[in-house]
Amino acid sequence: MFKTTCCVLFCGLIAAVAQAQGPDPASAVVRAVLEKARKTAGTQWATAEHFFCETPHANAATDPNIEPTRIFDNVYAIGNQGTVAYVIKTSAGLMMIDALNANQVDTLLMPGFQKLGLDPAMLKTVIISHGHADHFGASFYLQEHFNPHIYVSAADWDMMLKPPAEGPARVTPPRKDMVIIEGQPIVLGDEQVIPVAIPGHTPGSMGFIFPVKDEGKTHVAAMFGGTILLPGRVPIEGLQAYQGSIARFKQETDKMKVDVELQNHPLMDDLAQKLEKLAVRKKGDPNPFIAGEANYGKFLDVMSQCIDYQIALKIQTDK
Repeated sequence: MFKTTCCVLFCGLIAAVAQAQGPDPASAVVRAVLEKARKTAGTQWATAEHFFCETPHANAATDPNIEPTRIFDNVYAIGNQGTVAYVIKTSAGLMMIDALNANQVDTLLMPGFQKLGLDPAMLKTVIISHGHADHFGASFYLQEHFNPHIYVSAADWDMMLKPPAEGPARVTPPRKDMVIIEGQPIVLGDEQVIPVAIPGHTPGSMGFIFPVKDEGKTHVAAMFGGTILLPGRVPIEGLQAYQGSIARFKQETDKMKVDVELQNHPLMDDLAQKLEKLAVRKKGDPNPFIAGEANYGKFLDVMSQCIDYQIALKIQTDK
């Protein structure tokens, strides 16, 4: 059952408590929701809880760059601490999830390929998580220079190609190419990425589940590619629908035994510390990106419970 039911229960609970005696009774309910998220987070996801519940904020142009890094035998990270693109090496060339922004081609993307020893001419597939320019912006350059297939959901192709007039300055989108179909694997060589629809951040936001290798052993990674970073701007009904997307993604990640947590906006998952650990990792040491199946589920639980908290705050504020 989607978390929407929980949100409705919160609405009723806060309304009932508000009729009781005592100062600001609703705030006690709000605090209880926050404490539940903190308990779920524990130490593993304390940063995620603090971000999602208490200090949500958008990525920024000033986010510090990361060192382009091979994080698994076949997966590489390029970008900054606010926005990351992942390159996957396959038996038939390179696959990429997200492409950074158009103004980061010369400063981050191409230098990242060079530092990692990856040939962009081998780029065959670019999968865009959702239709915002910080994820698709550089895909036009890649399409023009290296001609990979560009995959985007149908809804977000429409959004990219027909952006609202009142939005931010237009970034040239790629020419329309491949359409992501939920549940239909995107395959290149020996690699496949399973897309899961997670509407909320955009109408066609997608999460992805795919295998990775660490010291030769296969693990399963997931990236929730449409995270709402500014819940304060979203109405309660939108947050409730978003919780449905989180719940559905959790069902799919549970089914596929995901044990690796990746984000395209890694503002909440201690990316810098993980990269530091990788830099000094010795053979046989644990990979910091491998969370374990139960802990990956907790990450999504924290995300959902923090949306409970944001909804509770909105209800209290609107009383």
